[in-house]
Amino acid sequence: MGVEPVKPVKDRQAILARVLGELSTEAVRASGPRWNGRAVLPSREAVFAAVEGIRQVFFPGYFGSADLREQALHYHVGATLDRVLHVLEEQITRAVAFASKHDFGACAHCRSTAEQATWAFLARLPEVRRLLGSDVEAAFDGDPALKIKEEAIFSYPGIYAITEQRIAHELFVLDVPLIPRIISEHAHGATGIDIHPGARIGERFFIDHGTGVVVGETCVIGSGVTLYQGVTLGAKSFPRDADGRPIKGIDRHPVVEDDVVVYAGATILGRIVIGKGSSIGGNVWLTHAVPPGSKVTQEAPVERG
Repeated sequence: MGVEPVKPVKDRQAILARVLGELSTEAVRASGPRWNGRAVLPSREAVFAAVEGIRQVFFPGYFGSADLREQALHYHVGATLDRVLHVLEEQITRAVAFASKHDFGACAHCRSTAEQATWAFLARLPEVRRLLGSDVEAAFDGDPALKIKEEAIFSYPGIYAITEQRIAHELFVLDVPLIPRIISEHAHGATGIDIHPGARIGERFFIDHGTGVVVGETCVIGSGVTLYQGVTLGAKSFPRDADGRPIKGIDRHPVVEDDVVVYAGATILGRIVIGKGSSIGGNVWLTHAVPPGSKVTQEAPVERG
């Protein structure tokens, strides 16, 4: 049986015009509110560049320029930070204008709000750097495979993820729209570790291995906490309004007190308290609070230490 000849496509311009019209209409509809005919959003690439600049400020010589003399360190950090602040202020202005439905080009309030947020964020950076230093110490103390601290800074996904979460968290508490989640989801994509920027995390936080870790928005994590791969600190349920929509802003994730260890694959759900010094075993499913010093395993649900 012979092969039928391929028929040429007719009316190519008409097809192209129709598809272009439909896609353009859908693009306008899906892009959200538009003011004065345009929607100005933050640039993901610019935000990522700003975060990378902050990483270089926190760990100079580890990221960015790898050959820094002590005499030039102060100037290098200052120049990097200056560049970061200019980029970040511009992106926050864009985010505030879009979220508040103002025209980006004519919104003096948006620029003033962004300026205040940027400088408030700057003032918090020394404390964020101190917390990250404690996270590196926790990794070194908690992982026998880690021979030098620099290895954690260079290569550990947990340090990468908590660096971006701590940066995002400071912007989150300053009510900066859009950008905190852009940052935390960037870390999620790079590491497989999903920590919401709203989570409050104490010092000496260590995520070992890390893949599949999920920490929800309203989690509160104390000092000296260790999580292993596959741990979920999530919500048990979502209260809904009369229209069936989730109610925003309700505390719905666990409170993990100081010096708790949660082993691989454990799932802890709801606004429950995991008491200080407790150990939660691998693959445990936990929806009730446990007192301080508890040891929770699949075989023995709660064993007081």
